Amino acid sequence: MKNNIITSFSIIGLAIRTSNQNGQAAKDIPELWNRFFKEDIMSRIPNKLSNELYCIYTEYEKDHTLPYTTLLGCKVTDLENLPEDLDGIHIAENHYQHFTAKGNLEDGIVYETWQKIWNSELPRNYSADFEIYGEKAQNPQDAKVDIFIGVHEKAIVTKSMS
Repeated sequence: MKNNIITSFSIIGLAIRTSNQNGQAAKDIPELWNRFFKEDIMSRIPNKLSNELYCIYTEYEKDHTLPYTTLLGCKVTDLENLPEDLDGIHIAENHYQHFTAKGNLEDGIVYETWQKIWNSELPRNYSADFEIYGEKAQNPQDAKVDIFIGVHEKAIVTKSMS
């Protein structure tokens, strides 16, 4: 199966720098989500295209074992009028391998999918990876979350792990 090409897009939201070492991301990322909802960040995002939530993983120091940036936000038309206390990022066009996490969000379906990705031979380029929490993720007991992993342009994936 060939990879998907996703055109460039921009996101505005909240960002943190974290790492998977010593379980740090397992603490930082849920705190980021809590802050996002507690501070009603979604209502403050200018030029929003939809209410789909994007969780972006980017600015990797090297790979998923070293520090990286996580940004939680919404897709926007542009990064103009960026509020001072929010972060914006432009994701360049790239090749992605698509995965889907299905089931109860409280059972850790997204994390389980990431573990499969981390343990795979996927030819990742560590430019940007992201999850989309759209309409199908609104019911947390029966959710579907799309996960896109940046891969090298010439990569051909022989089997899907979704």
